Amino acid sequence: LGVHGGGAGVARFLVERGARVTVTDLRPPEKLAEGLEGLRGLPIEYVLGEHRARDILAADLIVRNPGVPRESPWLRLAREHEIPVLMEMNLFWASCPAPITAITGSKGKSTTTAWLGHVLRLSRPDTVVAGNLRVSALDALSSIRPDTPVVLELSSWQLESFAETCIGPHISCVTNLAPDHLNRYRDMADYADAKREIYRYQRNESIAVFNHDDPVVRTFASDCPAQVRWFGTDDHAGMGGVLTARDLVLRSTETVQPIIRLEDLALAGRHNALNAAAVTTLAAANNIPPEQIAEGLRTFPGLRDRMEFVAEIDGVRYINDTTSTVPASTMAALAGLEGRVVLIAGGASKRVSFGELAELLCRQASRLVLLEGSATPELQTEVYKRCPALETSLHRDLQSAVEVAHDAARAGDTVLFSPACASFGMFENEFQRGELFRQAVRRLQGSGKEARDGG
Repeated sequence: LGVHGGGAGVARFLVERGARVTVTDLRPPEKLAEGLEGLRGLPIEYVLGEHRARDILAADLIVRNPGVPRESPWLRLAREHEIPVLMEMNLFWASCPAPITAITGSKGKSTTTAWLGHVLRLSRPDTVVAGNLRVSALDALSSIRPDTPVVLELSSWQLESFAETCIGPHISCVTNLAPDHLNRYRDMADYADAKREIYRYQRNESIAVFNHDDPVVRTFASDCPAQVRWFGTDDHAGMGGVLTARDLVLRSTETVQPIIRLEDLALAGRHNALNAAAVTTLAAANNIPPEQIAEGLRTFPGLRDRMEFVAEIDGVRYINDTTSTVPASTMAALAGLEGRVVLIAGGASKRVSFGELAELLCRQASRLVLLEGSATPELQTEVYKRCPALETSLHRDLQSAVEVAHDAARAGDTVLFSPACASFGMFENEFQRGELFRQAVRRLQGSGKEARDGG
């Protein structure tokens, strides 16, 4: 069933079409309360706290949650008995009447997806934005017409389903590639291969958008069956959004169209400028005029849990970046900030290196506040090797970490919650982690400290 909404969406979709549905999850009911509430009253059999072979073997179809590894012995049992194993996206693709724009990447994919949706909605309020954003794409099907713009964010886990039915979007995009999910994939090559699924089954008339600045993503063009367009800062030969020193421009085969000054973008930071360049290329591929692209790039309100301004207390800004689950994402967050930073980080391991992040912390962090987790000792060691004078502390709960960060910060500083690690163990997921951070900051506000709320 999962905890992000997709499993509940699948169950509703199948019940509405007359299927006899069994939902099975290793977690007990109390861990699945939100998903179960969304299925209340439906004729569904539940097998919770365990999986049973007889349920697998009695099924005509298995729909797996993206969090279930493809090598699961339960899925292997189904395949051995020639029972089809699909995912939410296979069902959505088979039923969606409109062309789909799909976006993936190691970081920036959520922001790029939502930002593109914002641009499209300026002229098409019916635009559907779903996928890996805690919104089941299947729930939106009833509102989709053949001309409805559809934008999906897809994780590598979701892309694993594409080979089952050879599906491909009309427009695909890979924002970048950095070490991630190496606790699930054998190595970076295996992880990159999962990302390639987004364009592998596209057609000649389809469009693929790649980050020209990323050396690995750049190689994807060599075996891509679709028409390739680009975004980036390099002076590349292809069409797409390009960052200059001060501007974002859209280059075609014949013209260079100024879109917006970088200082006028809704989101700060070089990484967000690259996201905006991706949005520009994707919007142009969706036939959006330059003026509308510029307006959307200027007015996007941002996303919850991604560099989210929570409050200012005693002159200290509190930023929630809980969805940064790898070092590269936290490094991008740090690069977008000015002044001294107190970083709250740490958590569960994804088998990635913390060396480069540690180097950056030595230059930019005034204090490192760590949460317990399987990855935290490695991060602590890498930082100590490079800058033993950087004060660090280790905490078993987020509330005490926030309080220590507040005590360490002074007016003009930023307390950045950007864990660079996965959430499992201490938290249900990264979104619960972000909510607990917001609650901890609100408690500081309630203690009588001078505060200004985030929007």
